[in-house]
Amino acid sequence: MLSFSEIANSIHEWLSSHLNNTWTLVVEMVIAGVLVISLFALLGLILVIMERKVSAWMQIRLGPNRVGPKGLLQSFADTLKLLVKEGMTPGGADKFLFNFAPFLAMIVAMLLMAPIAFAKDFQLWNINIGVLYVTAVSSISVISILMAGWASNNKYSLLGAMRSGAQIVSYELSAGLSILSVVVLTGSLSLSDIIASQQNGWWIFKGHIPVLISFVIFLIAVTAETNRAPFDLAEAESELTAGFHTEYSGMKFALFFLAEYINVFIVCAIGATLFLGGWMPFHIGNWQGFNNVMDYIPSSIWFFGKTFFLIFVIMWFRWTFPRLRIDQLLNLEWKYLLPISMFNLLLVTAMAILGWHF
Repeated sequence: MLSFSEIANSIHEWLSSHLNNTWTLVVEMVIAGVLVISLFALLGLILVIMERKVSAWMQIRLGPNRVGPKGLLQSFADTLKLLVKEGMTPGGADKFLFNFAPFLAMIVAMLLMAPIAFAKDFQLWNINIGVLYVTAVSSISVISILMAGWASNNKYSLLGAMRSGAQIVSYELSAGLSILSVVVLTGSLSLSDIIASQQNGWWIFKGHIPVLISFVIFLIAVTAETNRAPFDLAEAESELTAGFHTEYSGMKFALFFLAEYINVFIVCAIGATLFLGGWMPFHIGNWQGFNNVMDYIPSSIWFFGKTFFLIFVIMWFRWTFPRLRIDQLLNLEWKYLLPISMFNLLLVTAMAILGWHF
């Protein structure tokens, strides 16, 4: 089977034979950008229909079942509706910031795609501080939400943006500390090195209970960071109409809507990379026969399988737990998750120093 790396190398060789180094780099960047945008569009279509089908399954109903076979084309119908819908800008809004906010949300999502390894030897940017890059760039997303809420000149939007700011800044601490657990055990900030360190076992298994605790805290924290239920205080329909994007319509609303699902994919991809081995197959010690069978499954299948499993878990959260109040949300972070994360990081550090892991 032809791998992604072989395809990328063949394209690079063909371009190098026809263009100089500068134009080869430019064309490769354009191709990478187009592929990322195409991946965004495809993921948006898949995750929207997946969300509806998962919620329907959990509530014992059919879900979308009219457009296309078993409703699978419903996402295309929704996209077409948003494309032709008129985009309105409120009279009292700051027009530049109001229009720029959804694009900033998408720009941040595109930047976060760069260090993710989608398959073996297939990565847009193998940066040696990948974990630091992801945590730094992801924190910019809150600026687009605050920008949208303030520029809309709407009290509901501003209140939703303020809630989101408090929520994201708070839960970033627990998410960062849980990520540090794997960094301490690996001794590297490179996502490629972290994946390579899991060749003889994923960290969620060989890191014992402290890494399992970090994984659970990571899932809770990133659910809050992406404004997903039960932490969707920023766009609580029953309280704030639609929160920070109340005044948005048409394509600008679609960009915010798409950015939310892309961010869910990205945080799940990071979680799969750090705790579940990324594209690395499931190996058990010296079981060569079993390990060889696992190696037959393409690395991209492993990566997307783990990522979509975590996406399913986050969707499961949404359709299981009721929405928290803002005081409950902040209490959960500052009184429980953060102290547990700090103590757990000390345990992981001691475990790494003493070598108490597989």
